[in-house]
Amino acid sequence: MSKKIMDKDGLGKTLARLAHEVIEKNDNLDEIALVGIRSRGDLIAMRIAARVKEISGKSIPVGAIDITFYRDDVGLKIAKDAQPTDVKFSIDGKNIILVDDVLYTGRSTRAAIDALLDIGRPKTIQLLVLIDRGHKQLPIHADYVGKNIPTSFKEIVEIKMQEMDGEDSITIT
Repeated sequence: MSKKIMDKDGLGKTLARLAHEVIEKNDNLDEIALVGIRSRGDLIAMRIAARVKEISGKSIPVGAIDITFYRDDVGLKIAKDAQPTDVKFSIDGKNIILVDDVLYTGRSTRAAIDALLDIGRPKTIQLLVLIDRGHKQLPIHADYVGKNIPTSFKEIVEIKMQEMDGEDSITIT
């Protein structure tokens, strides 16, 4: 049994709100960059950057990181889906906004921070997530949250993005 939490319009409104929050919380947009966690955080980061440009006229650098080999469970499964990290700008001294689709235990975020620190030394790292579902196992808190959706451990939050899945939706199964 599944329940649709957000459709295309809802996702669009949520991303617009998040873009406004990024602008409000960062006085100098020239000092920020977005880095999305593959495989949907990077798509969300691109959409947020596009919205920020529409609103403010400022272009923000966007990159993507793969955290496969930084995960603490990498030895438990085969890392066949690893994708290249693509950050074509210096993160040194920048305020990096790390973007992920779902914040659950916090372990992916921890892995992403490790991956970022291997690339350079940002001034700050902020966290933007589309969905915060609770159940954190590490002291990780998002600075920007699209929607808080309390879930049980048995439930799965499925994010679909047009670029990858042919539709925009968020469903709990």
